Amino acid sequence: MTASTLIAFDFGTKRIGVAVGNTFLKQAQALTVITEAANQAKFAAIAALISEWQVSHCVVGLPSHPDGTEHEMTLRCRRFAHQLEGRLGVTTTLVDERYTSAVIAARRGEVIDAQAAALILQQYFDEN
Repeated sequence: MTASTLIAFDFGTKRIGVAVGNTFLKQAQALTVITEAANQAKFAAIAALISEWQVSHCVVGLPSHPDGTEHEMTLRCRRFAHQLEGRLGVTTTLVDERYTSAVIAARRGEVIDAQAAALILQQYFDEN
């Protein structure tokens, strides 16, 4: 079996946390935070990471209310995942991030965004 590299995103309107892992080790690690303001610059940074890491699949955290109902950020994250597929031609999977967010809710900042992405990717690995 060949290992594939996956990248995960904790999408936010100001910052996007990024984590990386592979299907052999199934361990996620925080990678970086994308802070570009313009949409084109955000996707250029993402495209560079996908190329550098030779990513085969992307995972996007999908937030919702504790009861599972959707809110504004749920829709934004779905749109972001569709844009990854449309603009960059990568397959994406949405992962429920309700409980990963609770783990780091007490902290804020850029490093936390990358750690949140790592939790999202680790959840994906643990479930698949």
